[in-house]
Amino acid sequence: MLEFFKKLRIFFGIMAVISIICIALFYQALKPKKTLPIYNPADVNPEMVDSTVQYVQKYHTISDFSFINQNGKTITQKDYEGKIYVADFFFTTCGSICPIMTRNMVDVQKAFLKNPKVMILSHTVMPDVDSVPVLKKYALEKGVVDAKWNLVTGDKKDIYSMARKSYLAVKLGKPSELYDMVHTENFVLVDAKRRVRGFYDGTKKEEIQRLIDDINWLCTEE
Repeated sequence: MLEFFKKLRIFFGIMAVISIICIALFYQALKPKKTLPIYNPADVNPEMVDSTVQYVQKYHTISDFSFINQNGKTITQKDYEGKIYVADFFFTTCGSICPIMTRNMVDVQKAFLKNPKVMILSHTVMPDVDSVPVLKKYALEKGVVDAKWNLVTGDKKDIYSMARKSYLAVKLGKPSELYDMVHTENFVLVDAKRRVRGFYDGTKKEEIQRLIDDINWLCTEE
């Protein structure tokens, strides 16, 4: 009799293990697969988008660009070809949200320091103030790694165009001042095909973690 109950215990134990495995497999099969949206101008708050592209509903990609980084080097789309990267807009004398955004971008830099597939691109919205030497000083103070993160300046018209026609992330400034911009807290995630895949509040730690998670996901998908 004892031997019979012992065999039953073994049988039920095996069945329990099989049941757990089956439930786990069903859960994995039924669990929605993670995806990231592909953003077009028509999907975004019109305040952030130039009126000339607000109607675009598909096939939006980041335009070609040419700017100068903190080392005086010309940075173009070729430097980011095939890369996943995070773009944002700032200025070195900003005393409000920029210091928080920069500290959080440093965390993003640390998370992908050894991953050559991921880069960062920060554009000044005050190129008349943020010259190459100013950007270099700022980069050294904030711990920017040159191989990973470019701080760029250039013609204000070109920066304006990238901000509002490509990255869809910057508000208009004073109507009386041509190409005036008010940067926002947006970090913009761009995939290896130059498509906008996400917007993140660069001042919030939980949003930075979401950004890091999404980058990791893109790295496995591309």
